[in-house]
Amino acid sequence: MANQIEGKVVAIDSHGNLVTDITREMLAGAPTDETLTIHCDGHETHSLFATHDEQPPMTLVAVLGSNDPLEIVIVDDSAKIMLGVEVGAEVKVSW
Repeated sequence: MANQIEGKVVAIDSHGNLVTDITREMLAGAPTDETLTIHCDGHETHSLFATHDEQPPMTLVAVLGSNDPLEIVIVDDSAKIMLGVEVGAEVKVSW
């Protein structure tokens, strides 16, 4: 992959979503389609979404909505519990 951004999980919100330190500004110019890959603690997803509302339940998605920064979410469940990811886990975004 020619382009890569590295960050980490810095918080876990009350829904179990993984909040990263990768900001909207850092992702400026990155594609949002399936050519974008997000890796976190051995788990992988593709594409960047503004919301997870239109994705099927139990789908792992990366969300960059109106709130900065990038979040890694399992639709209708807790990414923390389902993936076992903790604060400090490495996150890589590549395209």
